[in-house]
Amino acid sequence: MEKRIRVLIVDDHVLFSRGIKSLLQRHPEFEVVDDVCDGLEGVKRAQTLKPDVVLLDLHMQGISGREAVRFISETVPETHVLMLTVSEDTEDLVECLKAGAAGYLVKNIETETLVDAIHRVAQGESVISPQMTTKLVRGFRAHVGESHAPVEQERLSPREKEILGCLARGDTNKEIARALELAESTVKIHIQNIFKKLNISSRVQAALYAVEHGYSSEKI
Repeated sequence: MEKRIRVLIVDDHVLFSRGIKSLLQRHPEFEVVDDVCDGLEGVKRAQTLKPDVVLLDLHMQGISGREAVRFISETVPETHVLMLTVSEDTEDLVECLKAGAAGYLVKNIETETLVDAIHRVAQGESVISPQMTTKLVRGFRAHVGESHAPVEQERLSPREKEILGCLARGDTNKEIARALELAESTVKIHIQNIFKKLNISSRVQAALYAVEHGYSSEKI
């Protein structure tokens, strides 16, 4: 049996938290290591238990989700934080991603979407609710208009620019490989080159960079 994904739930809505816990316990690939309803306690439990994934609400007692994700990212970098919130505010989304969140989902999602998102985040991928990605792209377009790309982007090859657009959509390596008819290993090399050229270190940073500078996918 493959190693189970260890999940910590941090949410002050007790009924919702219990529902998520019950849902994940029905899936043998997950192990819920704890569930707490306070942001500060969530940080402490993450530091102690070092789970693979933390499901983190945004507005809580103690400290906010924004503060909690920053503390967790700084002190337990091997743990991936997936925001699970009712907030559809793009400022909340951007601030959480900047603080280190690996993903951002709105709570009105389907069960299958959450399960898939936890798997993807545990593997180091980024996940953002489609409606939030759309808002993010529109917001950046409204602010930057047709502004010219910075010097760093001039060093990107046409293929790397295509892949950057796919990252903005949140595509997996497999999906990018299928869409561009490439081997997954080739996609990984291109992504590593993108990270190096843009001086970034994660898919989330790449996605934010892409939408900010006009490399968003037409499918969004």
